[in-house]
Amino acid sequence: MGEFVRVEIDDGVATIRLDRPKMKALNAQIQDELIEAAGQVTKDDAVRAVVIYGGERVFAAGADIKEMADQSYAQMSVYSAKLQEFTTALAAIPKPVIAAITGYALGGGLEVALAADFRVAGENAKVGQPEIQLGVIPGAGGTQRLTRLVGPARAKDLIFSGRHITAPEAQKIGLLDKVVPDADVYTVAVAWAASFVNGPALALRAAKQAIDTGLEADLETGLEIERLQFAGLFATEDQKLGMKSFLEEGPGKAKFTGR
Repeated sequence: MGEFVRVEIDDGVATIRLDRPKMKALNAQIQDELIEAAGQVTKDDAVRAVVIYGGERVFAAGADIKEMADQSYAQMSVYSAKLQEFTTALAAIPKPVIAAITGYALGGGLEVALAADFRVAGENAKVGQPEIQLGVIPGAGGTQRLTRLVGPARAKDLIFSGRHITAPEAQKIGLLDKVVPDADVYTVAVAWAASFVNGPALALRAAKQAIDTGLEADLETGLEIERLQFAGLFATEDQKLGMKSFLEEGPGKAKFTGR
């Protein structure tokens, strides 16, 4: 458990909780702690799904500008690789991951949310990539993950302007999956995560890997990735249980073991 990032586990759902007052600025320490948290929930077989949460008021308002303002090109050419490392670690968690967004998710904060599989936000939340207003561009995955999520024109609109958009607008363009009352954000995210807890863990992992890896490849390669993942699941206990249950009891009755 780090100083600014905590991992809390309850009934198969792990919450990666950002806890750096006041605005959850993502300094080097919190980045390292997020990498550690991603590794912890990845390795823990008791964790079946993950929620990333910044608390009731703010998800994360972005990178710690004080740490970066005076860095030279030579320094940033090294640090920029580390800047992407923490969001890459979150995106690589082989389990369903849901970002629960309250208040602001800006800059690096939005890039953390983009590393999740799904995003739930409060009605009054605001999201954006305002780095252009600092004379730079998103550096923790925003230009790539945002574009893949909402398309190039909408991503350019947000990145070129640096504007903050409301939760309803973000949902309209596909940036957010659910918008709920502010007080319900964490509860809804945990309930969504809990819906995966009793699912076939290895099949969920295979589906996530096939989708995420296939997005980076041509169709032919993506289909081969899918084929290999599909065939590999026939070595699992859950495949035997799932198909046996379907034949004997009908769909939706299988009790999976995660093996």
